Amino acid sequence: MPPPQKTRDLARSLFACEADASTTSLHTEPATVRVYERLRRQLGAPVGTDGFQALASRALALAKSESPQLDAVQITANGCLRGLGEVEPQTDADDDGEVGIILIAQLLGLFLTFLGEATTLRLIEDLRLQVDVRTESATTTEGTIASAADGLVMAAAFEDLLLEIDRLRSVSEHIEALADIHPGMEDGLVSVAGNIRSIATVLDIFTLIRSKAGGPQEEVPNLQTNPYMN
Repeated sequence: MPPPQKTRDLARSLFACEADASTTSLHTEPATVRVYERLRRQLGAPVGTDGFQALASRALALAKSESPQLDAVQITANGCLRGLGEVEPQTDADDDGEVGIILIAQLLGLFLTFLGEATTLRLIEDLRLQVDVRTESATTTEGTIASAADGLVMAAAFEDLLLEIDRLRSVSEHIEALADIHPGMEDGLVSVAGNIRSIATVLDIFTLIRSKAGGPQEEVPNLQTNPYMN
């Protein structure tokens, strides 16, 4: 006997919830197995392992009468689902997930009868909340990893800039030393050394500001039009 439309809709909503959760992580198991396992942990608590196994076996028998594709599927002694992985890949594209929905709907129908509608729906709602929390947690983790990666890239850029600043200061010092050796070129060499040292200072300030502010880097000040340049 097919499950009522309301029970099918409830099963579909659980599959949709699982599909949203699966976008944030990699899964190798069929969606039906993931939904079933969540229900086994959630609905098995009030009835125990034996009780859940008995209800799941009855649900599978009802589902098999509606969909012969489930003939190879079994319920193990501890209530786990076995053999569905070989069934779902063989379903037609038009029936994608329909076999699993039949089984889950039959299982939900038995629990609605056995535990009562209020208790069963409350347990399912708790299950939805758990999936939502896992999805948000996975999304937050991905954002944190991305932020950490961005931070490492930014830190490497600052290190490169600091190295170049040190080199510019070193070049400025060498040019000033040449001015002492070649007095006839002193004015020009001192001016060049001063300009290079000013460039190093501007870059130093820029690096300091960006390291504190974070975010996208702004343009480096135009060193040719900077009023503080000599």
